[in-house]
Amino acid sequence: MRDFVNRKSKLLQPSGIRKFFDIVRETEGAISLGVGEPDFVTPWPIRSAAIASLQRGYTQYTANRGMRPLLELIARYLEARFSLSFDPAHILVTVGASEAIDLTLRACVEPGDEVLLPDPSYVSYAPCVALSDGVPVKVECREEDGFRLTPQRLEAAITDKTKAIILTYPNNPTGAVMEETALKQIAEIIEKHDLLVISDEIYAELTYGGRHASLASLPGMKKRTAYIGGFSKAFAMTGWRLGYAIAPQHLMDRIKQFHDFNTVGAPSVLMEAAIAGLEMPDSYYEEFGAHYAHMKALFTKGLDDIGIQYTDPQGAYFVLANIGQYLKPGQTDVEFCEEMARKVGVACVPGTSFFKENVNDIIRVHFAKKDDTLMEALNRLADIKTKMA
Repeated sequence: MRDFVNRKSKLLQPSGIRKFFDIVRETEGAISLGVGEPDFVTPWPIRSAAIASLQRGYTQYTANRGMRPLLELIARYLEARFSLSFDPAHILVTVGASEAIDLTLRACVEPGDEVLLPDPSYVSYAPCVALSDGVPVKVECREEDGFRLTPQRLEAAITDKTKAIILTYPNNPTGAVMEETALKQIAEIIEKHDLLVISDEIYAELTYGGRHASLASLPGMKKRTAYIGGFSKAFAMTGWRLGYAIAPQHLMDRIKQFHDFNTVGAPSVLMEAAIAGLEMPDSYYEEFGAHYAHMKALFTKGLDDIGIQYTDPQGAYFVLANIGQYLKPGQTDVEFCEEMARKVGVACVPGTSFFKENVNDIIRVHFAKKDDTLMEALNRLADIKTKMA
């Protein structure tokens, strides 16, 4: 019998994150600080709107692009929060931000096109580029630069085959942010080489030193930017799977076409819920930001007390922790994380899931947890040296 699995599928590597979903489920009592999602419930106004929609029987197909009121609210939200001016007609509601990224890549990448990825980066970017017949090119971002993409490294990575770059700031996994001054330097190079920017700004509401700056807000950038957003992080809606893409009309027409044939449209009940989320007052975002700043302070102080070195995140809700002092000779970060889940009862994600190079001494930890959960995780980590000996 023929092998029905295609070549591209065989080249894909397993997700380093998904593996630790299973490890947590199989390890009784383990606390997961690996999977990047808040452990508190979606706000009641959002849940209530979904329930009401079901009770009214609003379960039919909607316009493929998304409900008009939701499109208008997304545009209004981005204007109010980040000074971004978008036409609702250029917005497409998707099944999570991940679908938005996948559709955008499929709509713009030709076989052999190079797509630049600041490294480290989210685990899905490189596979999505490869599945679109593109070539993912990692661009090193160093800790001494705050894991920000520098103009020098960007310029050096560009070739005559480079077509696009995926930017994600605030960054997963590093917690890095890009201020407006730094973005302007990057924008000059992008314009010089006529590149498309796929700007994944899913963590835009999570910054700790000032308001998020978007590349699309800079002069000349909106016409060459596909903006990716969603509801997972700012509204604790990770399992709801609702995101959106915004792009210039000629590109959006193609993105929507893939969406039409792929998923038909995002679920109507979820869009009703998202409308309720975007109608919440400004005080919600103030309380949201203060709560995350509190969790960050609580967790990083705990790491300081234990003596675990880490990079101080300026955005998102992740910490890159250095576990070099605890590694056994020859042990990989993957083996370390598996052992730590069993012996310490805390599950994290190995750094090699995100970095181009094997960086065995780094793990990603997230702190979007209730205080009691964070304190218990820190109590367990306090004994890491003894338990991992």
